[in-house]
Amino acid sequence: MRPVIPYVTAALLFGLGVYGVLRRRNAVLVLMGVELMLNAVNLILITADTTTRALLPHSGQVFALFVIVLAAAEIGVGLAIVLQLYRMRASVAVDEVPLDTVPTDEVPMDKVPLEGQR
Repeated sequence: MRPVIPYVTAALLFGLGVYGVLRRRNAVLVLMGVELMLNAVNLILITADTTTRALLPHSGQVFALFVIVLAAAEIGVGLAIVLQLYRMRASVAVDEVPLDTVPTDEVPMDKVPLEGQR
């Protein structure tokens, strides 16, 4: 098997993912760009595993499985962050997120009363 086609496809997928992360303003589309990059890495791992004779058999497939698990965890945490951002700001635009200020409608963690201190 010629590994050129999967490698070129993976490079195109990774480039499209980088473009999605750098140019999109919607947080969901940024997460989709990250998923494209992770899928490109999976394609490279599987292609390298099938075309080379490694010391450990099927090591590329095992790493690809770990990347899939990592991607599932990343989507779960990422969507939770996006939902919380939408609840607080009513927008999921990445450019509108103030990174240097604390929202005024939230109580700081040191001011939250503990269970016996009401």
